[in-house]
Amino acid sequence: MEEKLFFYYTNDLHSNFSRWARVAGYLKEVKDQKNAENQSCWLFDIGDHVDRVHPIAEAFMGKANVQLMNDVGYDVVTLGNNEGITLAHEDLYHLYDDANFEVVCANLQNLKGAHPPWFQPSVKITSVNGVKIGVLGLTAPFNAFYELLDWHIAPPFEVLDTYIRDLANHTDIIILLSHLGITEDQEIARRYDDIDVIIGGHTHHLLRTGETINNTIITAAGKHCAFVGEVILTWDQTQKKLVNKEAYTTDITHRAKDLQTEEKLNDLIVQADKVLEEKVVTLSEAIEVSWFNDTPIMEKLSETLKAWTKADCAMLNAGVLLDQFEVGDVSLKDIHRICPHPINPCVVILKGDELMEVIRASFTKEFMELKLKGFGFRGEVLGRMIYAGVEVETEIKEDGQEYVKNVTMNGQPLNPDHSYHVATADTFTFGRLLPEVAKSESKKYYLPEFLRDLLAQTLKKEYGSKQ
Repeated sequence: MEEKLFFYYTNDLHSNFSRWARVAGYLKEVKDQKNAENQSCWLFDIGDHVDRVHPIAEAFMGKANVQLMNDVGYDVVTLGNNEGITLAHEDLYHLYDDANFEVVCANLQNLKGAHPPWFQPSVKITSVNGVKIGVLGLTAPFNAFYELLDWHIAPPFEVLDTYIRDLANHTDIIILLSHLGITEDQEIARRYDDIDVIIGGHTHHLLRTGETINNTIITAAGKHCAFVGEVILTWDQTQKKLVNKEAYTTDITHRAKDLQTEEKLNDLIVQADKVLEEKVVTLSEAIEVSWFNDTPIMEKLSETLKAWTKADCAMLNAGVLLDQFEVGDVSLKDIHRICPHPINPCVVILKGDELMEVIRASFTKEFMELKLKGFGFRGEVLGRMIYAGVEVETEIKEDGQEYVKNVTMNGQPLNPDHSYHVATADTFTFGRLLPEVAKSESKKYYLPEFLRDLLAQTLKKEYGSKQ
């Protein structure tokens, strides 16, 4: 006799609730159908469900996301880096207090003491006909951030060495919920024959029909839940083994919305507005925002960053502010809307010649007009880099491009061999946006503060007296 086992999953929603009612409708429908047919069915999430870019996630520090997953009927979830490093320690510790599902993350360690009550390295679930399935969770080891929040993420392969053999001895099937990214998932598949399925996320890859490496099928459903993933395993009760593995993703963008979920979201938005309605400042004049020009608000924000981090200089791209501030009361909601990014302040150490290269690169048209997606940035374009503590003289040449002519600090030219402490957004410590910043051997991140916290400080200090 053969038994089919059905697993449906989401990954990397990033609080993009515009599709959530469709996701909920689809998942509720398939789960109800499988239960009615007495077939085994589970719902998983692979992390980054929470993203403080959305007012609902911001107001409730992720707990409303957990409510929404409860309503759908999730069974097992793991953590993404957005749950792990964009919440203060206590907020993550209590994030899943009211969860009706299991939370697995085998490489999460609490540096302040005991694990949270919800914490489990793995769970064992059983099918209708008694097939035993071990579900293990892993998340990406961003310890430069985690350890500032009193957590530690153990190396994934060390953790797998610890748990896989025991799971293999006590279960029939092993499924890994991996918020590690596609490259790590592929390497795990090459190394661990006992893992039957890896359901992935983090790198936002979409595998429409899965990818098989050795004995393991790998799958993932992109980002923002435009797709919902499905894994179908066929277990032969006579042979006591899996005889087939399938993985698919379903486009849910045109599916019907679940009306209860839509009403819940509308209600949560109203509640979030009340939480975030706290007044920060009252403006007698509007504050102009421009992505490609110097503006007083960006100059003042950069000055705040420099002073707050005690750096030699600071630089922030104007694209971090998405809209101007209008006359009247400015609330926490306004600040969140205008600066929604989960971006932390950071200080890197650069030699003078490296800082000069960074400044030159930041004035290129390619940099300013780059439509960045990711690295915490939730805006449209990077925009012009605004500096504090360093004076940059530029000129427009015949080709229309702006070039750096001269750079001084405290009236003196930059010393090519001197080390400068440069404050900026942590965005630039990742990838290849500004290689000198990314390659700096000294990076100090500031958590749990976001740039918008410094923006609120700036507004209070610089504009509060103008009420």
